[in-house]
Amino acid sequence: MSDANRQRSELKAFLFITIVLFPILAVAVVGGYGFFVWFLQVLAG
Repeated sequence: MSDANRQRSELKAFLFITIVLFPILAVAVVGGYGFFVWFLQVLAG
């Protein structure tokens, strides 16, 4: 693999991680924490 192809694939991976993966993980973590807190409140009254 040439340096140009490698650099292009690394750029695509970086953009995928920053634009797609991190926002999805952030929403999942915050949503999971909110569900956890809500569930504890349901159990504890």
